[in-house]
Amino acid sequence: MNGGNAKHGGFKLTYGTMFDPPPELHGKFEGALARARARLGAEHAMIIDGAEVRSQKKFERRSPIDRDWTIGVFQDAGEEAVGQAVAAARRAFPAWAGLPWRERVKLLRKAAQLVEERVFDIAAAVALEVGKNRMEAIGEVQESADLMLWYCDQMEEHNGFDRALPNDPLKGYISRNRSVLKPWGVWAVISPFNFPVALTAGPIGAALTAGNTVVFKPASDTPWGVRLFAEALRDAGLPAGSFNYVTGAGAGAGAALVAHPSIAGITFTGSHEVGMELQRAFALGTHARPCIAEMGGKNAAIVSRNGDIERAALGIMRSAFGLQGQKCSACSRVFVERPAAEALRARLVELTAAIRVGDPTAKENWMGPVANERACERYERICAELRNAGRILCGGERLGGKALEAGLYCAPTLAELPFDHALWRQELFLPIALVGEVDSLDEAIRRANDVDYGLTAGFYGNREETQQFLQRIEAGVTYVNRPQGATTGAWPGFQPFGGWKASGSTGKAAGSFYYLPQYLREQSQTIVE
Repeated sequence: MNGGNAKHGGFKLTYGTMFDPPPELHGKFEGALARARARLGAEHAMIIDGAEVRSQKKFERRSPIDRDWTIGVFQDAGEEAVGQAVAAARRAFPAWAGLPWRERVKLLRKAAQLVEERVFDIAAAVALEVGKNRMEAIGEVQESADLMLWYCDQMEEHNGFDRALPNDPLKGYISRNRSVLKPWGVWAVISPFNFPVALTAGPIGAALTAGNTVVFKPASDTPWGVRLFAEALRDAGLPAGSFNYVTGAGAGAGAALVAHPSIAGITFTGSHEVGMELQRAFALGTHARPCIAEMGGKNAAIVSRNGDIERAALGIMRSAFGLQGQKCSACSRVFVERPAAEALRARLVELTAAIRVGDPTAKENWMGPVANERACERYERICAELRNAGRILCGGERLGGKALEAGLYCAPTLAELPFDHALWRQELFLPIALVGEVDSLDEAIRRANDVDYGLTAGFYGNREETQQFLQRIEAGVTYVNRPQGATTGAWPGFQPFGGWKASGSTGKAAGSFYYLPQYLREQSQTIVE
């Protein structure tokens, strides 16, 4: 694989800066894309205890860009293979946990460096299997490296979370006290299809830095980019068994991993339904175990009568339709005060109608396909409901024609519905955003909070209104007057990312100061000399 990373001169690629990259990024991506296309259809093994492992059952993954493209053939792991992976992680745990934390950090920094060096090759694989445009794909892989480095930084800044406490005032003795954070054991990571590498690398980086060993399973829709990430861990010299990559369906490999009694903790990103099932399952064990679950969103953008319409429309469009609305942080609800409603609607429709939809690996296309046929079918059902109960402002149809008929393409859609309709509260995970007029900022905030979720929220207005928004909004990630994205675009060390309410289980955000300690448990040590 050719080297290179997404940092050039004074430019650093993030989700906020990706809209104006240097030309070199496109050239390097084109080279990586050619290499990735040449590898389409290959079989990929699992990595268990440092070895390539194949199973009797296989599954084939096809690209949503063109269903005639076979991404690859992957192993369909069952209970036996998952058991082998967990056993390998258990065997590796004492040595990995006992390794001085500075040595662990050194190995993980090397792994992050390899991810950066391979950023374009991994990004090309992600683009082909997810249907993500080139800049979003490159950004995701760069974010993966940055997440790992952030947790290494946090381990260093806190001196391995080993802290001396005051000595006991005992006459005739010296009683020394310490607080030490230690790893839990074998940690499971189950990642989603939409950010397969970043939402694998982040939890794995934290878990491994803390001294846990890991078994990770990507979504069955997106196993290829994660396999390339696993190769970076292997090539960095991490010990056999410290990480283990297994593939297969959620009902098979995923269920076996979750149910395994030797799993000490788990990080899951996916639906609220599955996340809550995991919470309940972990609570039924013989002892409490940590379950870090990120479970989606129904994110709102609020535009006041004093908001900048151009900024708001651009930010809403980017957050509603980036990655085809298949982000847990996607903007799916817009509340605008009536005096600004007509202008905002007109500009939103104009920007949305101008979106280029097609093969997202092509430079000119910003929006690609949805993940699978189920998503297409759900999109068509919802659009029919929008026509029946409300009004479609833009889009509302599955796209075909010679260039698109082999893929899973849906038009970016803006619509209006009565506020009592259930679609205002359901997470759709599709390129659909609802726009509603309100009488006041107070009403907008109240309606924005009137959902089970609480992941991200955006606001456009003046300073005084901003303080009211920030004081009252029930969301873990907030953005104000941001054209780069109304509800999307968090980056480790810049915008911690985590949800409230039904969006997250811990109230601690990825890429923040408080995330890494969740992978550790405290031991109080008193030694009397």
